[in-house]
Amino acid sequence: MILVTGGTGLVGAHLLYKLISNKEKVRAIYRNERKLDNTKNVFSCYTKDYTALFDAIEWVQADILDIPALTEAFAGVTKVYHCAAFVSFEPDKYHLLRKTNIEGTANIVNLSLAHNISKLCYVSSIAAIGHTINNDPISEKTIWNPEDDHSVYAITKYGAEMEVWRGTQEGLDAVIVNPGVILGAGIWRYGTGSLFKKAKHGMRFYTSGTVALISVDDVINVMIQLMQSNIINERFVLVAENWTYKDFIHSLAKSVNAKPPKKMAGSILLKMAWKLDWLTHKITGKRRELTKHIVKSLTTETNYNNDKIKTALDLEFKAVNQTIRKIGSQFLNQ
Repeated sequence: MILVTGGTGLVGAHLLYKLISNKEKVRAIYRNERKLDNTKNVFSCYTKDYTALFDAIEWVQADILDIPALTEAFAGVTKVYHCAAFVSFEPDKYHLLRKTNIEGTANIVNLSLAHNISKLCYVSSIAAIGHTINNDPISEKTIWNPEDDHSVYAITKYGAEMEVWRGTQEGLDAVIVNPGVILGAGIWRYGTGSLFKKAKHGMRFYTSGTVALISVDDVINVMIQLMQSNIINERFVLVAENWTYKDFIHSLAKSVNAKPPKKMAGSILLKMAWKLDWLTHKITGKRRELTKHIVKSLTTETNYNNDKIKTALDLEFKAVNQTIRKIGSQFLNQ
């Protein structure tokens, strides 16, 4: 029996479709019954007959912070894909991020050890990898400097990885993947799916930085191959291509038949925007859309090296431009 946490998120839902299609016996955790529609919508991107596949999953309502419910979910499980996480760059969400990402991962690791799980795959992020000087390529060997100005999300994903490494010291076999920005269809209200929605409505600006991109299909294929391999206690950067934000935003717009933005948002405009966003949040309580760290990411040039995973599994990633075109078409159809 395979256990998947975060089965209603982008990676979890696409992973579930692949596992069920491969005739695997799968159990998945969900917190909110309404979000099960996310998984159904993802499945519908692959096939019209998605109901039978969805019903083949053994669904368990549990929170990764609810140890009694989690303990029941682990019964008879041999492998675990830990995809559940809370994603936010809002500084005031730090304690919730810590609780979900670090404490929740610690619970998964502890139960994996207690139930003698054969292998765990943890979905981390490139946010949990350190920075380099002079724009040198970032890889698995790049050192995390705790003194750097990291986002609250990055800090908690790094902390979650430490829980996985702690588990490996206690006898757990595990692999960690560090994806860049994951592109996938089916969930359009938030995450990268919402970018296609925003592109359709029209984006006014692009920014000067770069973005590391990868297809969700590549992410889950790598995860499955790693879990089936003899590779243990390693982490892998999963980035197909490094793009400028200008090219990314223009490609998004083209994929949904919209006009691309012609103006670049400069540092002064972006600084004003995130401060105004902060003020709006303080006055109205509205969720933050821009933070200092998001602006930094949008205006920073980074280059991620994917040699390690390509060598380990002898693979090539899907072309990002083809992935964007396909998702844009799926968005328009749905």
